[in-house]
Amino acid sequence: MNVTLPPPAALQAAQISPAVPNQDATAFAEGNETREKFHSVMGEMIFGQILKAMRKTVGKPAYFHGGRAEEIFTQQLDQVLAEKISEASAERFLEPMYQLWTLGRK
Repeated sequence: MNVTLPPPAALQAAQISPAVPNQDATAFAEGNETREKFHSVMGEMIFGQILKAMRKTVGKPAYFHGGRAEEIFTQQLDQVLAEKISEASAERFLEPMYQLWTLGRK
């Protein structure tokens, strides 16, 4: 016994008027994706280098140094910190860089 149920009203409305992708919306989505990728890559690169330089200024402690495992962990920690700092400061720090970069592309 097969019972077919009618589709929900939202699907019926979508079937009546199919959505045609707007070129402006597509360009905006591509620009937004480019902006996010630019913020991600540049932010992680810049802040990663800053954290790396900061780590070099601090020497190894005389006691209780974790060896190579601690060095690997701090590298991974710096990578995560660079990602988080990049996300938090993208609008203030990286957006002007993105605007200058897009002016050069036009």
